[in-house]
Amino acid sequence: MKKLIALALAAMLALASAAAFADTKISVKGTGEVRVSADTAVISLGVNARDKDVLKAQQKVNESIAAIRQALIGRGVKEEDINTEFINIYAMYDYNNDQEQLAAYNASSTLAIRVTDMESTGALIDICFAAGANTLNGISFSASDTEEAADEAMKMAVADAMKKAEILAASAGLKITGIELISEGGTVNYENSVGNVYARGFEMASAKEDAGTVVQAAKLIVSASVTVTFTAE
Repeated sequence: MKKLIALALAAMLALASAAAFADTKISVKGTGEVRVSADTAVISLGVNARDKDVLKAQQKVNESIAAIRQALIGRGVKEEDINTEFINIYAMYDYNNDQEQLAAYNASSTLAIRVTDMESTGALIDICFAAGANTLNGISFSASDTEEAADEAMKMAVADAMKKAEILAASAGLKITGIELISEGGTVNYENSVGNVYARGFEMASAKEDAGTVVQAAKLIVSASVTVTFTAE
């Protein structure tokens, strides 16, 4: 009788062990990235001026902004692609003998200029500075169509998850038998707004033929992620 009970317990333990291995789950996260070429740039630049008369400071800025707009339109940039991004006026003070005295007013205005001819980006910046711009905040790059890149990044994310799961399973003496669940983490398009601008002598533009702004269009990252739960035994 005791022998029969021992055999029954051994059988139950064997079945439980087999079931445990059969129900083993391995959950991993996979990621994928695809780089695409930018086809649109937005230039952020403008004018900064100071004067003791607030209206004169503002007038200086307005006149330069108007001249920049006309110069860009003359170069073929559409009016709807030239937008006001930021306007600011503030008072500047001097402090002598603990007394506050108005020194001047600082006025500024920034334009956001949308460019789709990537090769003309640097030349347009030079045109703006020749017309009166004196501040350059940077350039952001983007791509108008990233659907194909997003699909490819998703495939890469799934492949990455499968590779990780196989490594984990092999390390534990298991073998992947199937997929129980796939959860999409989504895709993200990372616009490049790092200052990929190299300015060479704005003040010397009329003196040297090679003076100007060199802009290198960025490669943009389209990223995807997935979480996959695998079954293993």
